[in-house]
Amino acid sequence: MNRFSRKTEVYPSPNIWYHADVYELENQVQDVDGVIWRELERQAPWWGADVIDLGCGDGFHLPRLAEHARSVLGVEPHPPLVRRARQRVAELPGVTVERGRAQRIPAADGAVDVVHARTAYFFGPGCEPGLLEVDRVLRPGGVLAVVDLDTRHAPYGAWMSADLPHYDADAVDAFFAAQGFSCARVETRWVFPDERTVEAVLGIEFSPAVARRAVAETLRRRGSAGEVELPVGYRVLTRRKPTGLVAHSSAAGASPSIP
Repeated sequence: MNRFSRKTEVYPSPNIWYHADVYELENQVQDVDGVIWRELERQAPWWGADVIDLGCGDGFHLPRLAEHARSVLGVEPHPPLVRRARQRVAELPGVTVERGRAQRIPAADGAVDVVHARTAYFFGPGCEPGLLEVDRVLRPGGVLAVVDLDTRHAPYGAWMSADLPHYDADAVDAFFAAQGFSCARVETRWVFPDERTVEAVLGIEFSPAVARRAVAETLRRRGSAGEVELPVGYRVLTRRKPTGLVAHSSAAGASPSIP
């Protein structure tokens, strides 16, 4: 979604920064079948690897990564979320959380095998400084995996587009392709336990008018047991750092990326 400013390197995330408890519910209802994880296993396996979760928020994905990784570093710019993430992983060996951002990752050169960035919205046109920084911390052959919502996939993508009229999906796709990424589009299921959860989750993702539309359209999908199922599309974008002398380049003076 490429939210950035030339005046700041960190742009507040309007959902998790201000509604962390509701965002926890959102994480719980997303991708109930694990489709994204299976795609990541194919494209960026982290078994025995050193991993960074970039823009980790309150650390929801850190325990899953830690199940098989050698080490996991969560990087997050917002101090309250850093504290929540540290509390979440306090008992997990090999997992740490540090304050940082895409342009200044608190890791040494060539320190990790996989950088995972999920719906953190700092990769797209203008994010060249972040891409360079990821290349710095990746070992040769390491993988950057960006998981982002797909505006081409209805109905969620249509709601996103209503709130982001200037978002150019073609331009974003062209940018990633030019930067050497491969793209896998996947469909997931979000499953809400009840109407209240639908209203809360969609209410922090969209403007009030679009949220009302999204809630109404989603509740039409309610099943007999009261659960509500919503298909949501994602792009899983991956790029492997070259093992030889050839490296990806970025335009000088580009706008900063935003975790």
